[in-house]
Amino acid sequence: MSLDVIKPETLLRWQQQQFQHDRRNHTDIICLSRMDRLKHYGLHYAKYAGRVALHPKDLSVLSRTLVDALLVILSAANVLSQRLDRDFQMRTDVNFVHGLLEDIADASGRFCDACEKIDHFEEFLPIAKQANLDMLQWIFVLAAEHRFDLEALVLVRRQQLTERQFLIPADRQG
Repeated sequence: MSLDVIKPETLLRWQQQQFQHDRRNHTDIICLSRMDRLKHYGLHYAKYAGRVALHPKDLSVLSRTLVDALLVILSAANVLSQRLDRDFQMRTDVNFVHGLLEDIADASGRFCDACEKIDHFEEFLPIAKQANLDMLQWIFVLAAEHRFDLEALVLVRRQQLTERQFLIPADRQG
């Protein structure tokens, strides 16, 4: 999927599919409060920054990390009531300011900062939403740069996650 193929309706479809996937396959997370879910997703972002830091040149790790991060972005957007189809504008002039790891760590860190602000009753929504959009930007840029087919990779990853839920009959999984 190239940068010019990412259309608002694709983002909306992905976000809706992720909502359905989360309801079926992540009941342990979906039952948490919205604030706890955001914190959970912040931990995922930190984990992904660490994964990229440990394996900066491994394309299989990068591919898996981008897909996992994309799924978390979609889930986080749902918790934030963030319409990615309306809020996200693909920027084609993007360059990594400091480098791949630093920019992913920056967006991840800002999302975690927003999560930490929740406990202090500080303004967090704009920070979390912008960090989520920035993570999405970097994923799309990297996927295009390495010619990763995000749509196909997401389908494979969701199937892997669905198969872990062996208690849900196959005809009820999606």
